[in-house]
Amino acid sequence: MTERITSPFGAKTAAREVVVGHDLSGRTAVVTGGASGIGVETARALAEAGADVMLAVRDTAAGETVAADIHRTAPGKVSVGKLDLSDLNAVAAFAGTWGERPLNLLINNAGVMACPLSYTAQDLEMQVGTNHFGHYLLSILLARALLNAAETGHASRLVALSSIGHRRSPIHFEDIHYRHRPYDKWEAYGQSKTANSLFTVGFNARFAEHGVNANAVMPGGIMTPLQRHLSREEMIGFGWMDESGKLNDRFKTTEQGASTSVWAAVGDELEGKGGLYLENCAQAVAWNQDNPFEGVLPHALDPEAAERLWAVSEDTVGVKA
Repeated sequence: MTERITSPFGAKTAAREVVVGHDLSGRTAVVTGGASGIGVETARALAEAGADVMLAVRDTAAGETVAADIHRTAPGKVSVGKLDLSDLNAVAAFAGTWGERPLNLLINNAGVMACPLSYTAQDLEMQVGTNHFGHYLLSILLARALLNAAETGHASRLVALSSIGHRRSPIHFEDIHYRHRPYDKWEAYGQSKTANSLFTVGFNARFAEHGVNANAVMPGGIMTPLQRHLSREEMIGFGWMDESGKLNDRFKTTEQGASTSVWAAVGDELEGKGGLYLENCAQAVAWNQDNPFEGVLPHALDPEAAERLWAVSEDTVGVKA
């Protein structure tokens, strides 16, 4: 059995601590959803280590505000690009603007959680359509840029944000988009987060030998705009906060929540390693009922499911790797 990969960091490590000693000068990074939540702190840590970072965001005005704030402390350049992951045409436009210039780090951070039933511009269920299919297309269209960066001597990395929510559902291949079955917002979220993890298994299988590795990340519980579709009553009912609004001790700050994404991007322990599910700056252990908020279930790393999802994804977006 392969030894589990760990690091000196942990659940409450700040993202800035993870990049200490790393010089990312001359490296490039794209962070989707970089205008809010842990995307901001992911981009900040990478830029403060010297990377040139593009915030790929729907709201470019918010992105420019974040970029200006990061500029105050970061030597790396921070730019903003328009990206709407719920519209595959917009994804293609963003990738076309980037072109084939070398890309060292692609952080697929953006996401939507537990929204009412709705559909993307291409009629895909919103959560899996945005969280998975939008990021799938982005990653495939930027694969050449990742390969070009790897050819310069620095291995490239793709980081896809998953969640412990993956425990709620595997991929329902017979009806991914809820055309025929009743919609459940949490099952749909779980399916999309399983898809994020399986995508890294498939991507790593295809690109690792060419110097590009992909890993999935569970950032932990963080109070961010991701919860925009939840009521206060729901969050109290889940035990995320008490009646006074005090968060459960399991919750992290945004900077702590960004640390595993940053470790996945720069950690020496992960050099040449991919197809893994990471949390708390370490390779995740197997999920068990005694500790239901951590760990990974087999269906999120199943290579057969990853290949089936890859085939569905190619057919859905009309682009092959």
